[in-house]
Amino acid sequence: MTSPAETSDTPQRDYRKTLNLTLSDRDPGAFPQRGNLPIREKEFHLRWDEMHLYRKNLTRPASKGTYILHDGPPYSNGNIHLGHALNKIAKDIVTRSRSMFGFAVPYVPGWDNHGMPIENAVVRSFREAGKTPDRVTLRRACRKYAQKWVNIQREQFKRLGIWGDWDHPYLTMDSGFESKIVEVFGEMATDGYIYRGLRPVLWCPVCETALADAEVEYDQHISNSIYIRFPLKSDPNGVLGSSSIPVYAAIWTTTPWTIPANLALAVHPDAEYALVNAEIGSERALYLIALPLVEATMGIARAAEFQIVRTIRGSDLENIVFSHPLFDRPSPILLASYVTMDTGTGIVHTAPGHGKEDFETGKQYGLEVLNPVDSSGRFTVEAGAYQGKVFAGLRVVQAEEEEDAPANIVLIEALHHSGHLLNAGKYEHTYPHCWRCHSPLIFRATVQWFMSIDHKEFRQRALEEIQSVKWFPKESVNRITNMVSGRPDWCVSRQRSWGVGIPAFYCEECGDAILTKESVQAVADMVKSETSDAWYMKSPSEILPSGFGCPHCGAAPDRFRKETDVLDVWFDSGSSNRAVLESPDWPELSWPADLYLEGGDQHRGWFNSSLMVAASTRGGAPYKAVVTNGWTLDENGEAMHKSKGNVVDPLAVVEKYGADVVRWWVVSQDFMEDTRCGENLLKQVSEMYRRVRNTFRFLLNNLYDFDPYRDTVPASEMVELDRWALAKFANLTRTCISAYEQFEFHRVYQAALNFCATDLSSFYLDVLKDRLYASKADSRERRSAQTALHELASGLARLLAPILVHTSEEVWDYLKLPGKAVSVHLAGFPSLEAADEELIADYECILEVRDAVQGALETSRQAGVIGNPLEAKVTLKVPGDILPLLQSRRDQLSSLFLVSQTFLQTAKYELEIETGLAEGAKCARCWLVKEDVGKNLEHPALCNRCIGAVTALFS
Repeated sequence: MTSPAETSDTPQRDYRKTLNLTLSDRDPGAFPQRGNLPIREKEFHLRWDEMHLYRKNLTRPASKGTYILHDGPPYSNGNIHLGHALNKIAKDIVTRSRSMFGFAVPYVPGWDNHGMPIENAVVRSFREAGKTPDRVTLRRACRKYAQKWVNIQREQFKRLGIWGDWDHPYLTMDSGFESKIVEVFGEMATDGYIYRGLRPVLWCPVCETALADAEVEYDQHISNSIYIRFPLKSDPNGVLGSSSIPVYAAIWTTTPWTIPANLALAVHPDAEYALVNAEIGSERALYLIALPLVEATMGIARAAEFQIVRTIRGSDLENIVFSHPLFDRPSPILLASYVTMDTGTGIVHTAPGHGKEDFETGKQYGLEVLNPVDSSGRFTVEAGAYQGKVFAGLRVVQAEEEEDAPANIVLIEALHHSGHLLNAGKYEHTYPHCWRCHSPLIFRATVQWFMSIDHKEFRQRALEEIQSVKWFPKESVNRITNMVSGRPDWCVSRQRSWGVGIPAFYCEECGDAILTKESVQAVADMVKSETSDAWYMKSPSEILPSGFGCPHCGAAPDRFRKETDVLDVWFDSGSSNRAVLESPDWPELSWPADLYLEGGDQHRGWFNSSLMVAASTRGGAPYKAVVTNGWTLDENGEAMHKSKGNVVDPLAVVEKYGADVVRWWVVSQDFMEDTRCGENLLKQVSEMYRRVRNTFRFLLNNLYDFDPYRDTVPASEMVELDRWALAKFANLTRTCISAYEQFEFHRVYQAALNFCATDLSSFYLDVLKDRLYASKADSRERRSAQTALHELASGLARLLAPILVHTSEEVWDYLKLPGKAVSVHLAGFPSLEAADEELIADYECILEVRDAVQGALETSRQAGVIGNPLEAKVTLKVPGDILPLLQSRRDQLSSLFLVSQTFLQTAKYELEIETGLAEGAKCARCWLVKEDVGKNLEHPALCNRCIGAVTALFS
């Protein structure tokens, strides 16, 4: 490190000690390279708890008012998974960013506590212990079980750095919440939205309960596919003509088990039907089939030959009666516009007890509702018998260990023996499954409680409310619109034990249901003081007020019985906007919420049920904006399943990398789309985190002697390069704030990384090292650089605080700021300053020249012309259009190019670059080659700049 200018008479001095080197990890007070996040993050949590950070956030002045994100309640059953982590972190980024915008942002987390998964788990534990609990004992065990998982999940969410009112969350099993559910149900009943009736509903034979649309998953399923024929019984108007051979109607179905419930056949009134003369097997007969499907049907039935006798319009077939293929029962032809011509025969087997459309058509024609299937999915005696074979007891859906349902096997065999089976095979298609047990569902007509979606033109009003909401991403409005426009009446009753009981009484004198405003309020008051368990513990006389009588016949409550069904859990969570946002328990909240943020499946789930409840009881949507997050997938884009071994446990990732890395992963992709995660991706995200951390480390560790009160350089006096860095940061701030406003957090990630890696590390900070290390410690040039570093560290910590909650707080601790907030999370975002766009444009040109210079230097280095680029000189032959730009910064160019000397000449056409060794000697302190090295007798190894920096140190 010595210079040729030194002689044997010159005292040997260690100039390294005079450099203003950045702090290393060995120096006290240094910002460490390693965050040790799994340990340090817990320390921050303790500090935030002690200082009541969340409450401090709510009590500080909020210039922009209040912003409410209403939490969609996760289910309190099991450890959190990656989807939970993504959703909760996205919400946390929203609440923290809105807080830094100047809003007061109360966040009340909640849990969904009722429902079948909890009940099933508790029943299993009783069964394993050899016990059979009564309903109240079971409910109490469910409540205890749910509370256990609330406590566990609460700590898991807090470990992710989520802030909120964790000591006072909302629970759907709390008595106040349950009471509000009862009241909301009563309001809807009073206004005519609630009715009780016989309708086909999707039914899970395993869980033995009705399901709402939101509880249904559609998966691939292989069903039995059969083509069968119905013999003609009567043709009163002679539409089919006279025939000496048998006449049949051909149908196709993928649910053979519904054949015992067949009561009719449906055709499309506007379709053309053909009467086909065909030889099938050893019999020649006429077959009624939709004209477009004749050829396909004849092929499937293996007709030896066939010909079309005549065509008939569907509407002319009404009133023709065929016979059931197994029983002596009529099956008349009905007209229905839902019959399609894309598959089957164009004639639909109709069982009003097993299909929504079948039910409506049967109702129109006055058919009875035959449902010969019990709650466990087995045929009842109403299913009948064929040739002595009784169908009662047969399962209509196969058990897990079976390849096929016993009912299908027996019925196909019976149809074969009857001579009416034309073909039997398998058919793969999407089919509804239970979201809890994943078993295939059936349609089954039962008496249930419903919300009428078309009461008082409610559907249209709900669709109008959807249009008043902002949807992110924009196209998600189409999904909720389709869900609401096509949804049937909402089945709100469930045949379970763990839930809020439907507050209806039945009079045993007159048989009518009792659901009055007075009776419902009596139940709500009881639930509020004693929880919904009391509904199953008290008699009607104990619940209802004195003097209450049946509104229909006047009978006393001792002649009443109570409804045993519970409300759908989606009714629970759908009521949360009323139970939470209007509750005096959280006075900082109000209705409606500014935002709902959940997964895409909630368009038919929570977004939907909340809209149903709010629009019917409050006249509007419960949210002003809705953000939808995507699914979490593995690195190959496949869904995560334990059986595949590709599940990522967020808690394990936190213990390995830290919560900030999990949060950094959330914003590394557009969380509104499906996001991928796996070990390789996490390593990449961790590396990107280290880049940001190392940027903070450089900024902070070069501020060890900087006092912003004393050393700040006014903007007008700062070095131009420092002003450029702050101009670039002003643009970064604008980009990030816009991204936070639009919930596009991945743009923050991309912009911040690009700023740290490209603008700072690859250029600005690299150029700055010489000025920081070698300039006089208190020189204007160095203080200018430190002023910029201080503003960058402070601003970047605040910009990233909603995401890197722990790291930003750690950075904040190292900063000296006038009037600094006690936490970065109580500070605001950097102000939106107008960037010097002219300066930025000038530097874009300079940086293009710099890139060309670095390329030329690398070529010279590889050729052996130069060694370290610091030893080089560069001669630029510059075209006239950019020459003035470079000439005006002649003194800065060598520093910008990281060389010792730069010379400018004029070029006619294009930029030309010559490189060589700089003239002069190498300074022993800054390592630049200068012609003034050796001119000072006291410090002959130093350049003039370094002499000025060390003179006072050696005097």
